[in-house]
Order: sequence, then C-alpha cells, then structure tokens
Amino acid sequence: MTVSVPPATVVDWFGPHKRDLPWRSPNVSAWHVLISEIMLQQTPVVRVVEPWTRWVQRWPVPSAMAVESVGEVVRAWGKLGYPRRAMRLHECSKVLAEQYDDVVPPDVETMLTLPGIGDYTARAVACFAYGQSVPVVDVNVRRVVARAVHGRQHPGNPARRDLAETEALFPRSADGSPAPETPVFSAALMELGALVCTAREARCEICPLEPTCEWVRLGRPAHEGPARKVQKFEGTDRQARGRLLDVLRNTSGPVERTALDLAWERDPGQRARALDSLLVDGLIEVTDDGLFALAGEG
Repeated sequence: MTVSVPPATVVDWFGPHKRDLPWRSPNVSAWHVLISEIMLQQTPVVRVVEPWTRWVQRWPVPSAMAVESVGEVVRAWGKLGYPRRAMRLHECSKVLAEQYDDVVPPDVETMLTLPGIGDYTARAVACFAYGQSVPVVDVNVRRVVARAVHGRQHPGNPARRDLAETEALFPRSADGSPAPETPVFSAALMELGALVCTAREARCEICPLEPTCEWVRLGRPAHEGPARKVQKFEGTDRQARGRLLDVLRNTSGPVERTALDLAWERDPGQRARALDSLLVDGLIEVTDDGLFALAGEG
C-alpha cells in the first residue's frame, strides 16, 4: 500500500479545525468517553452533545448508573435511537462497578469482555481516553483511506484489513514504533472524514490531503460498484418500536395495551411484531396483571 496520507499534514490540520466536543476535554474520564462512543454509534454528533452532557452529570461514575433500573436508563436515552445501546450500557455499568472499581479498564482485550462493547468501541476508548496507539476505524476513516490511498470514491465492506491499513498510516518514531502523536492523528483522520471528505461531498479544495490524494490524481472517478443503499426510517419496524417506547418513557408506571395500540395504528401486524421484539430484547416487560412497562419498572 502506498502511503499517501502524510501524518504531520493531518495533525497540523486538526488543531485549528477540530470541533469543540465536550468529550474531548482533558478532564473527562474513560467512562465519559465510553458513554460518548456508545451514543455516537449510528447517531449524528449534533444529537449526542446534549444527552451526553446530562448523562455524565447524572451518572458521573458507573456505580451511579448501576443502581438505577434499566427502564430509567432507557427513559433517559430518549430519542437517540437503537435503545438496546442504553440497556447494554446499563449492564456494562454494573460490571464496572462490581468488578473494576468504577474504572473502565485501559486495554482493548479486557474491554471486549464487557457487555455491549465491540471492537470499535474498545479501540476508540483505548485511543481517545487512554492515549494508546491502536487503530480506530469508523466509516469516516475508511472513506478517507479509500480515497486518499486507493483512489476509490467509496470504501468497500468493512474488513479486518482496515485495521492494518490504518495502522500503516501512523506517524512513526525513529525506531519505527508509533509516534506519541498517534492518538491525535487517529482523531484527526476521523475528523477529516466527518467534516471534509464526507460521503455527501468531497470538499477537495479545502482538504489538506488534496496534493497527495490518489482519488484526486485519478480525476475523482465515480463509484463503479453496486449502488449504495440508503436506509429509510419512515414506516419501518424501528419507527414502530420507537413509538411504543415513547409511550412507556413518557409515563411513570405500567400502561394498558390500548395505549400502545393507539401509538401505532397504521399496521396492527407491524405493531405486534414491534411489541414482541421489545419484549424479546428485554427493553419492556409485562406485569402480572397484563400491563406493559419499561424493564425493571413493572
């Protein structure tokens, strides 16, 4: 692989152009960074800042969240979407409180044993909270590498080689090991994909990698693979699940089935499917008298 991403160029660009995000503050804990990473999964940054701020004030350490019911944590999750993330974070808080003295462990392998923590999240926390030189690859990084290194408009499907390709771009010390600024480089590469080298628009005229970008050198060829799928939300099971959860989040106790029926009238079959999936996921429960409530609140 030809390295066409000069690390110093990316790091220098990052300083004056990075967003002022609260979880980048030097006084945040690894637990706070973990909360941000869970919230940011499939959710735009602009929707995360406010709930993240409320959460770290309310639950500054894992044990503070662990004593809450899972239903209360799901209620606080609000409109962030994919509420199973909140449930898994609650499970994680219990393990951290009981087994790790309220501290997120610093190594990737240990983090991977925690509930709801996948490979990306573990690497992100290790890098951004603990300053470790581990490759952190999200869709933004994969897009920058696809364009700048491989000359492709869009990246292919995620693969394990993405980690090796990203690590090959790290700034290096004289002995060949990752340089101390590697965590900053990782954050900068991600920020470049989020702000400049975006999926919707490649802003090459302001990109610091424009002089060395392989995609630019090739004339910015269009994507030749299968058409990229755009996820819809309107009318989906996800939307139905969200409407049913809204009813329970906005009440202080169990509700009758009719209240849920009124929340999604367009398709009774879809409503039943959504309700069943919420029960299977453990997000809601049925009380002994047949009412519905958030998990732990029945």
